[in-house]
Amino acid sequence: MEKLLEKIHDLRMDYYYKDFEILVKEKRDFLDNAKGNFLKFKDILEHMSGHNPSRRDFKGRTIVIGDKSDISEKEQRILNTQLEQLCPWRKGPYNIFGIDIDSEWQSWMKWERLEGHIGNLKGRRILDIGSSNGYYMFKMAASNPLMILGVEPQSSFYFQYLAVQKFLQQENVFCLPVPHDQLPKMDRIFDTIFCMGVLYHRKSPIEMLKSIYDSMRPGGELVLENLVIDSKQNICLFPKNRYAKMRNVFFIPDLLVVESWLLRAGFTNIRCVDVKKTSFKEQRKTRWIHTETLKDFLDPDDPYKTIEGYPAPVRAIFIANRDR
Repeated sequence: MEKLLEKIHDLRMDYYYKDFEILVKEKRDFLDNAKGNFLKFKDILEHMSGHNPSRRDFKGRTIVIGDKSDISEKEQRILNTQLEQLCPWRKGPYNIFGIDIDSEWQSWMKWERLEGHIGNLKGRRILDIGSSNGYYMFKMAASNPLMILGVEPQSSFYFQYLAVQKFLQQENVFCLPVPHDQLPKMDRIFDTIFCMGVLYHRKSPIEMLKSIYDSMRPGGELVLENLVIDSKQNICLFPKNRYAKMRNVFFIPDLLVVESWLLRAGFTNIRCVDVKKTSFKEQRKTRWIHTETLKDFLDPDDPYKTIEGYPAPVRAIFIANRDR
């Protein structure tokens, strides 16, 4: 976290330095006195050896860190056990010193659907909201941006990110264990903001989009991926209780509603670049998750409905800009 403060200073973002310094100190104190899952995962990470990888590859579908030959068989067995203890690995895949982490989501599929539609990330300041274990941030890092800041409050995902960074030491990638709304208020800072798989967890989606808009530079780009109803009737689903067994899902908009939300928040040049029903190829059970997955969330007699009877998950990617 202290390296993030150095980066903020290097980028001449000193106006926000004090606010970030307070936040970093608060989170450092929290981790120093960690309890529950944060303490469990922290202990795993502290016992993980800092092996030096012979190669790093962010450009393929699998993020590759080192080779099997970089460490001994005993070291690989120990590392494999430690990485398994950080389960569930939702995003990926990774190959770490010959250990294939076959994540629940084949995240390269989403990346390939969006990468041809976004602006060049070279030299940009990027925010990734809900960054999970950093898979997408490391994909972004291949384009050599100035800085990527992720925010991820979930303990296992945050420590997975730290485990990957232990070997990568990627100097332009940072992550804080906080939700987006705990970041200091920042005006006109980021060139590109990714908000993928987050907005439907918010009770006030327009308020979140407005906050994102305010933190973007003029000409900045938002990459928004969200659960949607695949229609253009200007309707929105508000689940009675759970959606696909998830408690914290609030608004699932259709495509016109997403456009309206973005317009209300101030965005322009709004375009929907992809709409895709989530498939069993993209999200499925592997040995790297110990929980339920997509097939468990759907009606066993009708895969076009969730277990609660709602339309099965469809995700859309929108790109929008801040003009001024």
